[in-house]
Amino acid sequence: MTVVSQDTQTTLERIALGELDLLEASIGLREVDREFSGLDARAFCLVKIAALIALDAPPASYAWQVANAQAEGVSAEDIIGVLRAIAPQVGGPRLIAAAPEIMLALGLDLPESAE
Repeated sequence: MTVVSQDTQTTLERIALGELDLLEASIGLREVDREFSGLDARAFCLVKIAALIALDAPPASYAWQVANAQAEGVSAEDIIGVLRAIAPQVGGPRLIAAAPEIMLALGLDLPESAE
């Protein structure tokens, strides 16, 4: 087992739990990235969700990004629009993999067959 400081362990635990304030501080200045993109806040969030789907991102990524998107006024219907828009490019398997993660991030229960 690797020896790490208590601070390092605590930081990793907080990131693993999806603590948004720590994630933003750890990963970078989201607002600067958005301003550089030239997109408004909602479009920026929707593009990031599309990228997560395309990359088959891990579940924690969805929890964080969907929360950011909701804070910017993105609705669940907007996220469905993203799924529909990128379906031809990413394919069914990526959409099927992303749907339960998005549902959980939105606080929805999974269908029994998906659990």
